[in-house]
Amino acid sequence: MRDKLFEANIDIADFRFDKDVVEVFDDMVRRSVPGYDSMIQMIGLIARMYGQDNTNYYDLGSSTGAISLAIALNNKNQNNQFFAIDNSEEMVKKCQQNLERKIDNLHAICADINEINIQNASIVVLNLTLQFIDVKERSNLIRKIYKGLNPGGVLIISEKIHFEDKETQDQITNLHIDFKKENGYSELEIANKRQAIENVLITDTKSIHIERLKECGFKDTSCFFQCLNFVSFLSVKYTKLI
Repeated sequence: MRDKLFEANIDIADFRFDKDVVEVFDDMVRRSVPGYDSMIQMIGLIARMYGQDNTNYYDLGSSTGAISLAIALNNKNQNNQFFAIDNSEEMVKKCQQNLERKIDNLHAICADINEINIQNASIVVLNLTLQFIDVKERSNLIRKIYKGLNPGGVLIISEKIHFEDKETQDQITNLHIDFKKENGYSELEIANKRQAIENVLITDTKSIHIERLKECGFKDTSCFFQCLNFVSFLSVKYTKLI
């Protein structure tokens, strides 16, 4: 279904992942996030490389299940459990509908990802999720993920970021607006959505992300994808001290 949620000139409430958003989410994210399909494809390929037999795969903030499906389609390992977790009940229902009969051993769960137990994991993904977590809780979540990862396991994070340099920020913001216009959004829709989401989605800089990951135990982090103000990080849990 095509996203038309913000085309009317109405009072704007804070953005929520409710039933209306869920129905248009896949269209919304592809028309709003440059390189989204490439991002998903790369996450699937990385999961193929780092997945381990007899381990758990976690998709935290799973939305409609695109990441879980990409991981499953690329999975070459045995006896894996797939956990797709989101705090929106409507998202979880949609995820279950999308993935039923496509992924064996799928557990689609409605829960706060800050409260779940990560264990025996070789793949954990936060795809456009951390930016919606309270800034004060982000390090605690990353530490919990690090603790629950097996040696050689990976955390994959994709996020919208901001830039420290104002000129760069302004240039990238304008390009992002042009991208959304090219995908059919009007200036009113762009402005309305910005107003709805500005107090809900809180970005970090690339350097803050990398420093946080380092402080939480991940000594090896690389940026494997970037398109405008959207980036993806790969963090490996070392098998030995360095």
